[in-house]
Amino acid sequence: MKMVIPQYNGKDNLVMVLTMPAFAIVVNSIILDASYYSNWKIFIVATILTAIAGTIDFILCGLVAVALKAHFPAEHQLMKRLSFMIITFLIISGLYLYSLFRGYEMITFFNYHFNQARFIWSYFSLGILNIFLTFLMEGISRYNDWLKNRQETEALNNAYKKSQLYGLKSQVNPHFLFNSLNSLSSLIQDDEEKAEAFLDEMSKVYRYMLRSDEEQMVTLETELSFVNSYIHILKARYGDGLQLRIQVSEKDKTTLLPALALQVIIENAFSQNIVSKSNPLIISIASTGQNFIEVSNNVQPKTITDAMDFDAGLDNLVQKYCLLNLPLTVMDTGNNLRIIQLPIMPKTGGIL
Repeated sequence: MKMVIPQYNGKDNLVMVLTMPAFAIVVNSIILDASYYSNWKIFIVATILTAIAGTIDFILCGLVAVALKAHFPAEHQLMKRLSFMIITFLIISGLYLYSLFRGYEMITFFNYHFNQARFIWSYFSLGILNIFLTFLMEGISRYNDWLKNRQETEALNNAYKKSQLYGLKSQVNPHFLFNSLNSLSSLIQDDEEKAEAFLDEMSKVYRYMLRSDEEQMVTLETELSFVNSYIHILKARYGDGLQLRIQVSEKDKTTLLPALALQVIIENAFSQNIVSKSNPLIISIASTGQNFIEVSNNVQPKTITDAMDFDAGLDNLVQKYCLLNLPLTVMDTGNNLRIIQLPIMPKTGGIL
């Protein structure tokens, strides 16, 4: 069975590997002085022995750190935890260093005799290293905790936004369904071929509307395909009184936008404006090359309008874009023209 050593912050082994070679060289330079560099065999053997002993010391200190972190986990216990850690590390490292000095003395190969002054100097240096590593490991631990909390917060925020987006579903207007069925009934009596084409486009429209509950974001190309079917149904009622002009670049067609966004805007336009052959309502959808498309229509307001439900749909669309942190701009130019700037997003953008 593989033994797993508890980790203080997940970077323990990396810190040990990066610091141990330098530590071994510095300690041996103090203990053995010039003889450490005068013989390559002494250099290699002493470095390996010190690194092995240092690794054991590091692991023991790490186990103590993990235990103290579990015993003093609260934020207000931080200073108490760090104080106990430093004191314990100094004791363990002092015993380690003393064993290393005496061990070198016992190995005749090094021809070494214990030197108290060098031991004190080594212990002082090791103490500074222990304090530095204690704060370094704690800093890494706190950074990891902050990063984890940030990722969890972003995940929760995205989940919350998704739930809000699903709550802002476009509603199929019952008047549209009623009018569509009336148009279909008239076509069946007058022209069966047109009625069949109308029914085909109508099925596409309602299939797309039902699918929009599952796919909150769609490509502009998909939305435009739906809009063509949607306009086909409307033109059965309004004829040449409703005109649609599309000038969208191929590049923009691959971008994303909320499902039924264009339908909401078109529905809002014909609900508030006069639609007739003598005064046609002209709706244009055009690329701007600036990460949004413009949906415009000429303004010829009805005297009496029942557009409250359609305004609610437009308000929902504005809220969707707010959740996506993108501005949807509605402009009345004063020249009998209303322009809505609709942000579009690359497939890597958005929150979904």
